[in-house]
Amino acid sequence: MNHFQKIAAQLESHDLDAILLTGEANRFYGSGFHSAGTDGVALVTRKKAYYFTDSRYTEAAARYVQGAELREIGRGRGYGTLVQEVVAEECIRRMGFEDAYMTVQDHERYRKALSCDLIPATDLLWDLRMVKDDEELEAMVAAQRIAERALTDILEEIRPGVTEKEIAARLQYLMLHYGASDMSFDPIVVSGPNGSLPHGVPSEKTIRQGEFVTMDFGCIYHGYCSDMTRTVAVGFATEEMQTVYNTVLSAQKAGIAAARAGLTGREVDGAARAVIDAAGYGDYFGHSFGHGVGVEIHEAPNASPMNDKPLPAGAVISAEPGIYLPGKLGVRIEDVIILTPEGCRNITKAPKDLLIL
Repeated sequence: MNHFQKIAAQLESHDLDAILLTGEANRFYGSGFHSAGTDGVALVTRKKAYYFTDSRYTEAAARYVQGAELREIGRGRGYGTLVQEVVAEECIRRMGFEDAYMTVQDHERYRKALSCDLIPATDLLWDLRMVKDDEELEAMVAAQRIAERALTDILEEIRPGVTEKEIAARLQYLMLHYGASDMSFDPIVVSGPNGSLPHGVPSEKTIRQGEFVTMDFGCIYHGYCSDMTRTVAVGFATEEMQTVYNTVLSAQKAGIAAARAGLTGREVDGAARAVIDAAGYGDYFGHSFGHGVGVEIHEAPNASPMNDKPLPAGAVISAEPGIYLPGKLGVRIEDVIILTPEGCRNITKAPKDLLIL
């Protein structure tokens, strides 16, 4: 998976001679090769692409990075020096950089090392990453299938007396066991009154009869994330629990039914939010309907009340309304959908009618 050519094709329209990829996510997006943190730099010019790394990654990069010239840093020849050599070779005057990722300290180092202007250009990369190609979608579907296999297994293990931490740990093990390379994020497992915390941290609290258990989790496969949330009841569900659950499910279905390329994020969010508002729970749904998913678990575009821009075809977003009653309970149901001009394709196959274990 390599997107150097897509990036290069955008440089002229953004009045750039080159763009520097220093952040882990965009470096992977461009090259298809993963190296941790700041261990690598890619440079895309109008003529060609370059990948700079150190001796720990040189052999691996040579195997996986295609369509780029590989150069190795060394003592006295850091990234700034190697990038400046290309600046001189290609007479680069305007170089884009990832203003949303690069630290002030790193920007100052490159500013001093390079004889060209550094131009903020994160939006160029975010706009490209919003629209997934077939290979990206294939990886995301595979990541989703892994997460769903883990869910099937964990449902057999949820019972009174098991702790939130134990469920979270097992989910991580199961996703790795079924082929994930890492987690998309630390799993959220909350139960009973902890369920009112949308991003609650798994604790030593034990599961009890008559409680909801909400599990928000995902994994990475071939560099791309999955994301899903399921809320289940243990033993029994009270009338209030059933009402809240069914309201969230109806809202999610309404948002998914409305979702299509060309609508704004606000419009998609509003379709789901209207259901929750009408049921009297509007004050208890504080986050947005969904966010973009891809190389990063949260990326553009967003289906939120603040996004008045049309959503593009090929974007992948989560569909995750929720209701959170403070100190009492919470419900969230999340699928991931691919937007098309006609509607959307839901790549999440796990059942979501209320399940009582």
